[in-house]
Amino acid sequence: MRGLIELWGVFVSTIAGMIRGGRPKGEIVRQMHAIGNKSMLFIAVTLGFIGMVMIYQACMQFNRVTGDLSQVGVQFIRLVTSDFAPTLTGMMLATRVGAGIAAEIGSMKVTEQVDALRMSGVLPVDYLIVPRFIASVVMTVVLTTLGGAIMYVAGGLTAHYQFGVNLKIFFDLSLLNPAHLSLGLVKAVTYGAAIPVVSGFCGLRAKGSSEGVGWATTAAVIGSSLAVLLLDFILSVAGFFVLGEALR
Repeated sequence: MRGLIELWGVFVSTIAGMIRGGRPKGEIVRQMHAIGNKSMLFIAVTLGFIGMVMIYQACMQFNRVTGDLSQVGVQFIRLVTSDFAPTLTGMMLATRVGAGIAAEIGSMKVTEQVDALRMSGVLPVDYLIVPRFIASVVMTVVLTTLGGAIMYVAGGLTAHYQFGVNLKIFFDLSLLNPAHLSLGLVKAVTYGAAIPVVSGFCGLRAKGSSEGVGWATTAAVIGSSLAVLLLDFILSVAGFFVLGEALR
């Protein structure tokens, strides 16, 4: 319980830090490059292969039951937009970005650089977490869009070349509505906010030497991944209550 209270305190301090300013000049751009550009290939390859596997399995099951594959693409784009793209992107970033943030901040903590910031009158959250928070939110949305598009295209090509599905039928966006886009956007923003806060919190709790940094990195990956899954469940349930029939 104490850890959750401290985590909430870091989140509140991060939001307050966005208002106060005081972050290093150009740091947001640098973090956007580190989080976004360096994750692009990882996200593209991962989501592309997952899209291929999902469509292959879906078409196999449909062939065994009805043999009608005309609705595979229509339903797939709805799921990709509202859930698969943001959630899978969030999980991938939790492993790569979460570990990096925790390791970097944890190293600064055990070498007393964080204490030096405090002695200089600089709030560590404003200096270390806020730039990563802003960059993560922006780049998670961008990577979700990119990953979702690649996932959809890869699934469509798999359906066409393996099962003979007409590409015009598969890439039919008529049943995709603003509710799916809104839910996907909310999830991407939420995951992008949760990952740096959880990872930064773990980094700031690092103690000792390299062993403490290793603990912080492991805790960040586990905590960020669990945060993404928990938020996915909460937002999905809330989305169905708020948006209702528009998601069905």
